[in-house]
Amino acid sequence: MQFRIADTFTASLRKLDGQAQKAAKDTAFEMQLDPANPGMQLHRIDRSRDDHFWSVRASRDIRLIVHKTASSLLLCYVDHHDKAYAWAERRRIETHPNTGAAQIVELRETTADVVVPNYVQAEEQLGARAPLFSAVADDDLLAYGVPTDWLAGVRAIRDEGGLFQLIDHLPAEASEALIELATGGTPTPPDVAAEAAADPFEHPDAQRRFRTVSGRDELAAALDYPWDKWTIFLHPAQKTLVERVFNGPARVSGSAGTGKTVVALHRAVFLARQSEDARILLTTFNDTLANALRAKLRRLLAHQPRLAERVDVAAIDTIAHALYEKHVGPSLIADADTISEALTRAADARGADRYSHHFLATEWRDVVDAWQLTSWEDYRGVQRRGRQTRLPESGRQELWAVFENARETLRQRGLTTLAMLYARLSVQLAERRHPLYDHIVVDEAQDISIPQLRFLAAMAPDASNSLFFAGDLGQRIFQTPFSWASLGVAIRGRSTTLKINYRTSQQIRASADRLLDPEMADVDGNCESRAGTISLFEGPTPMLKSFDEPAEEAAFVANWLRDRAADTEQTGEIAVIVRSEAEIERGRAAIEAAGLKPAILDQALAVPSDAVALGTMHRAKGLEFRALAIMACDDEVIPSQPRLAAAGDAAALEEIYATERHLLYVAMTRARDELFISGVAPVSEFLEDIDRRT
Repeated sequence: MQFRIADTFTASLRKLDGQAQKAAKDTAFEMQLDPANPGMQLHRIDRSRDDHFWSVRASRDIRLIVHKTASSLLLCYVDHHDKAYAWAERRRIETHPNTGAAQIVELRETTADVVVPNYVQAEEQLGARAPLFSAVADDDLLAYGVPTDWLAGVRAIRDEGGLFQLIDHLPAEASEALIELATGGTPTPPDVAAEAAADPFEHPDAQRRFRTVSGRDELAAALDYPWDKWTIFLHPAQKTLVERVFNGPARVSGSAGTGKTVVALHRAVFLARQSEDARILLTTFNDTLANALRAKLRRLLAHQPRLAERVDVAAIDTIAHALYEKHVGPSLIADADTISEALTRAADARGADRYSHHFLATEWRDVVDAWQLTSWEDYRGVQRRGRQTRLPESGRQELWAVFENARETLRQRGLTTLAMLYARLSVQLAERRHPLYDHIVVDEAQDISIPQLRFLAAMAPDASNSLFFAGDLGQRIFQTPFSWASLGVAIRGRSTTLKINYRTSQQIRASADRLLDPEMADVDGNCESRAGTISLFEGPTPMLKSFDEPAEEAAFVANWLRDRAADTEQTGEIAVIVRSEAEIERGRAAIEAAGLKPAILDQALAVPSDAVALGTMHRAKGLEFRALAIMACDDEVIPSQPRLAAAGDAAALEEIYATERHLLYVAMTRARDELFISGVAPVSEFLEDIDRRT
């Protein structure tokens, strides 16, 4: 007998208290062990339109709703007695006549009193406005997965409010298609011919809500708390990327909240499962994000420790240092101040003091050291991408003498740079007969550096599925753009963009997107388009406020936080974010004025449930919060005035503005349901830009 679990079951289980959850889980385990056990108290739900719905007693008042046939048992829902029965009486499970996918369909007549009156009440205000989907044929709506019973309801929708009210009652594939249609897109219907003969529960759209579980450990993983839906159910577009064979480096992109990290995690696990000897590296560009990945991987593989042992999770720099020490020897890395001092002294000694400290430092960092140019011929011929200051050959020759002198100074002091470490290590790894890892999966790939990418390319085996990247050009906040193809990492033809946003509301996503261009391209010409990206739920419009004084801002934010805290028992789901450490005290003042406890975000990213998270925009990367306040967005705070003042040329200035925009975008998209942004007048031009485009 096939034993399955539905996403509606895990969602309802999560809402119960601890004792009720335990009773429900114990009953689920017993049913999986022996579905025909006469001790199980099953009762057919007489008033249900689906003859296969049964209730199972878990405790005096808790009931599981299961869908039981001769060959399968599906856990559908769990709640207190009356609510559980009411849920089953309003639904049936059926195979969609057009797509062939198994769906949980809410009965149309039971929700008519909820949905229809809003259309009637709004009719006078809407006047003669045509229904939203009047130009879409019934056959097309059915092809997108709209249940037959709901065609009339879809036809009645006249505005966005009506759309978001109705989609809560529809299967996910139908909801996504309707939102895409409403925003001017054309959804791609499932390949019906390919799925026609398949089990309706194995259809790609069905697998986003139903999962077959084959053993107690797998069921335990599905029911463990805390959990997230992504650990169990994947969107078909995500599942395709997780399981696809790539004959070269591949990249998945998409705006914040579209599930890129989810794909990276599941792909690492999928690759580990393909071979019991395979070793996988799951990596990202810093330790903070690596810690977050490690925690999520533990959740995903909580009951599969042997599989987890074959997936190493570490930041790129961390693993490079460890490998260098093992295969090359100890290293002493020069810090930025030491390098700057060496460059300045070399410039003074060579009479090249007409070049600014900033220019010398960035030319060294982004060109000479990054690309590991070791000869005058290398420097004379290199393309200085992103460097607006043009240099004649005589100027390059003058500068090369400075850089050679500085490098020799570092060598004499026994110092090296991180880029030098990566270069030496890359040579060592390229000469190995047996690679250290069979597969490498990289998250937040938009921020990896030239030396890091060269290192990953050298470490990856020459085989299919060796390199997989997940990232978003719109979230690049650390690195200057460069050509991946020039390092042998060509992803053209193997790049995919995810379009479904699961994390942020439609209003927050749309507001954040106003900070970015609708289409962005990397140096190699690979484009990422935000057009057609949709969010699956609505929320309040983000609030933007300007204040005359910091104290006035703190008082207002304190009231806002107090109201948000009153709506939840988990204040850890609320956060205050600022641009940098210099503004932390402004955030702390607001939290404490609200009578709440601040918890500073550190590298572990752990926030107590009874505290409000407080941190910088950089530290918040990779996190999400139910309600978020972004404070201190003053004109001289973001974009950062010290960064702007240090810009050596127009290109550097443009790059600073771009990364500061990206940083605010990253901060805004940490919010799931509610977002508040404020500053002291004059506020950041970015806020004015958002407000102007609203």
